[in-house]
Amino acid sequence: MNKSKTAKTKIKLLNYNTINNKSVFSTDFVIPVGRKNKNLHHYFEKDFRSQEQLHLKFRDISIFRKFVPLQNSPAPMSSKKIIKLDVLQVLRSKAPKAKIPGFIINYLRRIIHEKEFNKLFEDTVDVKNIEFIEASLNMFEVTTSMEFKENLPPANGRYIFASNHPLGGLDGIILGLMLGREYDGKVRLFVNDLLMYVEPLREMFIPANKLGSQGRTNAETLNKIFESDNHLITFPSGMCSRKMNGKIVDLDWKKNFISKAIQYKRDVVPIYFEGRNSGFFYNLAKIRKFLGIKFNIEMLYLADEMFKQKGNHFTIRVGKPIPWESFDKSKNQTQWAQWVKDKVYQMK
Repeated sequence: MNKSKTAKTKIKLLNYNTINNKSVFSTDFVIPVGRKNKNLHHYFEKDFRSQEQLHLKFRDISIFRKFVPLQNSPAPMSSKKIIKLDVLQVLRSKAPKAKIPGFIINYLRRIIHEKEFNKLFEDTVDVKNIEFIEASLNMFEVTTSMEFKENLPPANGRYIFASNHPLGGLDGIILGLMLGREYDGKVRLFVNDLLMYVEPLREMFIPANKLGSQGRTNAETLNKIFESDNHLITFPSGMCSRKMNGKIVDLDWKKNFISKAIQYKRDVVPIYFEGRNSGFFYNLAKIRKFLGIKFNIEMLYLADEMFKQKGNHFTIRVGKPIPWESFDKSKNQTQWAQWVKDKVYQMK
């Protein structure tokens, strides 16, 4: 006599964030019910082998997971509009009169990973800022560590964190998360204007072109940023590192952060970020320069470079804060900027 099939039920695993108790990720499992062992962990361990693997798969700083039967307590649907990255729309906003062939648009969509980013936006519709960064790093499966953490200044001051820029995107996101955790989310980053299209991070981002902006409105906005209580993260080179004489180093650091540190009495904290892009990125930059092409072609591949970092570990090192009064007349501001850059690379 054939035994009847065991009844099954679908269970949704929800990952709750400690800050706002909102669901960030969810995954469906089908498990048998009616058995004597009602410990759901038993069935998850069958797939993940251990609770540690379960944590790694849904890794962030959330509290332990809740298991909610779908038929009794369905996950709430968000009413918030899902953000979508549209490469064609971005191109039209940057060059409205340009006629771009379809095959080029499709190629750009692939190297920018439009599909992957839109999946991330869909899965994180209710989160932003630090929470969104956590979800992003979850997708890239990267790990991080901080050395010389004792050099971090107390939260009651106002600081400019000046870092090298080896990756051109992921390094800023990681610094935003690590320093954001230390300073209760009160950090803002200077980024290139293309990153302003990442809507969930717009509150944390400051378009880098505002550092050299003209016009009364932009000047007032910049003043408010430096007068605020937020700590500021900047990459004084203005672009990601290049390979020169066999070493991955920043180009010359701009003096803007020195002048702003003096003007707004903000101490400067040097940060060294350990990392590098692929050989393809540096070779493309070298060929572009050799051919005399001014357009920064390699920057189009920064999103692709981010995905190439999947599974890597990144270390940042914190230098001792430099009082803003140190930037005196013994050097001009450009020389002081290079002096701080040297301090950063001494931590390598």
